[in-house]
Amino acid sequence: MRRGLANRILSTVSKESDEGGSWRSIGLLKPYFRGHLLRLAGGFLALVLVDLLQLFIPRIVKYAVDALQKGVATPRGLLQYGLYIFLIAIAIAGFRFIWRQLILGFSRIVEIDLRNRMFSHLLALDKDFFQKTTTGEVMALATNDLSAVQLATGMGVVAFVDAVFMGLAAFGFMLYIHPLLTVIALAPMPILVFLTRTLSSRLHGRFKKVQEQFSVLTEFVRSTLSSIRLVKAYNQEEHQALRFAQMSETYVRNNLKLAFVYGTLFPISGFIANSSMLLVLVFGGRLTISGTITAGDLVAFISYLFIMTWPMMAMGWVADLFQRGVTSLARIEAVMSVRPSLSERGAAPSASIGRGEIRVRELSFRYPGQAELSLKGIDLHIPEGMFLGIVGRTGAGKTTLCNLLARLFAVPDGRLFFDGFDVNSISINSVRSAIAYVPQDAGLFSDTIAFNIAFGTPEASIEEIEKVARAAAIHDEIAAMPQGYETRIGEKGIKLSGGQRQRIAIARALLLNRPVIMIDDGLSAVDMETEHAIIRSIASYLEGRTCIVVSHRIAPLADANQIVVMEKGQVVDQGPHNELIERNAFYSSIYRHQTLSGYAEDSLTGGEQ
Repeated sequence: MRRGLANRILSTVSKESDEGGSWRSIGLLKPYFRGHLLRLAGGFLALVLVDLLQLFIPRIVKYAVDALQKGVATPRGLLQYGLYIFLIAIAIAGFRFIWRQLILGFSRIVEIDLRNRMFSHLLALDKDFFQKTTTGEVMALATNDLSAVQLATGMGVVAFVDAVFMGLAAFGFMLYIHPLLTVIALAPMPILVFLTRTLSSRLHGRFKKVQEQFSVLTEFVRSTLSSIRLVKAYNQEEHQALRFAQMSETYVRNNLKLAFVYGTLFPISGFIANSSMLLVLVFGGRLTISGTITAGDLVAFISYLFIMTWPMMAMGWVADLFQRGVTSLARIEAVMSVRPSLSERGAAPSASIGRGEIRVRELSFRYPGQAELSLKGIDLHIPEGMFLGIVGRTGAGKTTLCNLLARLFAVPDGRLFFDGFDVNSISINSVRSAIAYVPQDAGLFSDTIAFNIAFGTPEASIEEIEKVARAAAIHDEIAAMPQGYETRIGEKGIKLSGGQRQRIAIARALLLNRPVIMIDDGLSAVDMETEHAIIRSIASYLEGRTCIVVSHRIAPLADANQIVVMEKGQVVDQGPHNELIERNAFYSSIYRHQTLSGYAEDSLTGGEQ
């Protein structure tokens, strides 16, 4: 059973967190901080100005209270103090707007750019990565984890800077009023520091479990909905709903455990802050009664203590945001650090394939993580313009060969050549731009038929789309639909039959107008006669271009210039259909059986997985 990306990422993060290494993932954000220094400097300047202005208000209140206590206050003087506070409040509102735009805007820039970078990186990864990774796992990274990073780089950074600056400044003003009272007021602080440090490690571990379960939940929903026909056909709605409920329960349970830690941290922080207030009222009241400090000093001191209450309480929240952000960033970095196994070493970007000649020399291949070879010593020469058929049992290596020709996996040097160029000496894009590949899975998008046919050629006209649809024998069926080529086909073409999906995929490949077209069992959903007719139509349309067709049925390939017979990863025979019938007992027996039965329910049935 394959090990999912989530498990691999989480195990990586677990190891890193033990060594403090997950914090090194912050390096992923360095380019953003370097590229927006002026923006951040302006934002933090506005934030500091807001904090400074807030610190002036208690001083103004002190003077007003002292004036009242001494009996020298006047209505005009009190109004003047009120006006000062009003003007400061306006300035605070203005600077607060500025820092929110600059700093929180920066966090959104980080989120959007990271999301775009991750998506582009995923598109650049090999097929091998996606065979080991579920879509739900990747979707969780692109949603929950990126949101956690955005919160950490936005409100997390703001709250941290705000708490540190406000805390230190308020501490300074409190020391100025009375040093001993300040020490008494801050006596409970070490408890808060210890509590925050202890609970933060638990936040880190429990948030990882929440994200892991979210990945599982997301993948289950995606896979169930994409296979809804199968679910209904097997009457498994209740079973799937029960499984979803169980997974949701686990997700909620993990969230509740996380909420318990977070819920413990915040109230205790508040309790400690209020304990400080109690100490100030008791000891500060005595100092006021004795005349050591004025009533205005006590009011100002209490105001500064209220200001310090935010940093004291915010530390728990900031710790939570940073732990979530760092954990998520480590998960994202685990994906961003994956490198494609296909490299462009020594590739000449300018080299292009125009003729479509292919030569395979003693090519052997095994999939990553497998001990057994999937291909063994394949030798083929496919001249320009040849119509080549490939047949063989399930698991014979047909699809593997197609994957290598399409450069979906790495090939050793000197084993695969296009137009005389070693495939490793030209860019991957050059190879793929020369091949129109129709895999077994039609791979349709939830859009219109026209969009799906023109996916690789978005500038194509409707006339060009109709032309290739006729060649793929699907035009008449599309034209009969109420909305024709503008018919929306649903996710993965769920509104179409299997044969319609396959023919649309073939039409899409034909529209690319490439030197080589390769169809991997792309007509398995139609009957043998229809397949034969379509292949003839395609061969006629592609006259002069190299055409490779893989099929588990022999008769439709009878017109091919050459037919390759594969068995257990090897080419066991090749030649024209008539010659193979005469000399190859296996080939001829299968052909006779298929011809008599009219379909291919024999040992060749089914596509290679």
